[in-house]
Amino acid sequence: MSKLESLIDLVNSLSKAERKKISSVLSSSNREPDYVYLFRLIDKEHFTEASEIKRLFAERNPDAALNVTVGYLFDALLDILTGLRSAQDSYFILFKMILQAKVLYEKSVYTECFALLNKVQSEAIYYENFPVLLIAQKMELEFLLSLDFQEISEEELLTKQFRVSETLKKIRKINEHTLLFELLRYRILYKGNTNLGGKQKQELNDLVVSEMSIVASSGFNNFEIEKNHKLFQSNYLMNVGDYKSALNSFYELNNTFEKNMHLLSNPPMYYLGTIEGVLESLRTTHNYDSMSYFVEKLNAIQSSSSHFKIQVLSAVFLYRLFPLIDRGYFSEARKLMEEFKENLFDKASHLISARQFRLMFYAAVVYFDNRDYEKAKKMFFKVFYMGKNSISEQHYKASRLLHLISFYELNDVDSMDMEIRSIRRELKKSGHVYQTEMMLLKMVLRPVNGLYHKERQLLWKKFEPQVQQLYTNRSEMQLLRIFDFGAWIESKIRNIPLDKILQARFAPTDH
Repeated sequence: MSKLESLIDLVNSLSKAERKKISSVLSSSNREPDYVYLFRLIDKEHFTEASEIKRLFAERNPDAALNVTVGYLFDALLDILTGLRSAQDSYFILFKMILQAKVLYEKSVYTECFALLNKVQSEAIYYENFPVLLIAQKMELEFLLSLDFQEISEEELLTKQFRVSETLKKIRKINEHTLLFELLRYRILYKGNTNLGGKQKQELNDLVVSEMSIVASSGFNNFEIEKNHKLFQSNYLMNVGDYKSALNSFYELNNTFEKNMHLLSNPPMYYLGTIEGVLESLRTTHNYDSMSYFVEKLNAIQSSSSHFKIQVLSAVFLYRLFPLIDRGYFSEARKLMEEFKENLFDKASHLISARQFRLMFYAAVVYFDNRDYEKAKKMFFKVFYMGKNSISEQHYKASRLLHLISFYELNDVDSMDMEIRSIRRELKKSGHVYQTEMMLLKMVLRPVNGLYHKERQLLWKKFEPQVQQLYTNRSEMQLLRIFDFGAWIESKIRNIPLDKILQARFAPTDH
């Protein structure tokens, strides 16, 4: 990505408050310099193509160096945004105080310098920001050393050195725990689930043993340790299919966050992930009535980052969508997509790639559910072709299967045959084949449209035990919770619309 493209992304990610502040700073000049014109071009005129911006900039001032102007504007925006965050975020505030203490030391204003460093340490302990605490502690010792330890006793010096050692121990334990959670998430996303057995299961089980060892040996308890432990536990339980235990773990994690709201990062990414974990667990256990409470918690998340706000909005949309598509209310799902078009779908490029592809995937599911198979197949192809490294293994497989059955619904036999061959080639290379995949491949090769009612009954009698078995297999449920392929198979064989199959299944639940 070029610096100009990065600048375009930066300007487009600005919040209203940030735009207002930047405009006021840039408007302080009597004339409009090239960098101000460039900002207006991107911000007000909404030009997003680098080539078009280059052309317009050259027309205004052929002698100006665009690269220099881009670099100057980029740095200016960063300075303004950093200044804004310095009054909003404890992380920025603490670092600003450290820089101020350094300036005071250089100006020989030692009393105020050490008072400020003591304040930084107190605030860092309150916010459990141990990296900043370590910097302030080390800086204090360095300044004391340069002043030949004036007005400090040996006992006080030893106490300060001991505190540095304790801070280092905490940072090391927190870092070890964080690394394990990061590795767990990576393996879950890109190496499949623990139900596959073999090397993958052993690798994740080894992580569990290491995580338990860290918790047992930490020797202290704080928000980061507790957060990482519950994040690890809940994600692992979700991955092995123990959804009820995962839900309880997510509830505990949510309580931990809500008791320590002042310790949340800004933006609160882990808190967002926790609420999503609760919602995903509720969805998987079909506890749809409880989901609205936690969707409101998503709506209540506060952040100064417009980029983060759209990530939250994508989560709000999806967890309002799932109760509709899971229970067969497909027309309502289509209306919900239209409701979010302007604020979410038209700005989908601002989503991180994993969320962008997940949004595309479920938009395609809505098209499929509403029998708009042409749109669905195009989107499913785009998802699995472009998003293999951005979505989970299960979402990738689901998108391939839905792309295939879109051809089946369109009666596009040639395309269907090509897709079947492609899927079979992938299955041969795959370390694990879902029974759902094999069943769907059999299903699409079996014509059912011309069958009489009795023939359909006999065929369903043959398929029904196999389909029901899928719902009792934790590995298969990893795929079925993304899209209910079992319900689609039943719909085709019994010649009953998919929405009616799903509505009948969840009939006791109020819509």
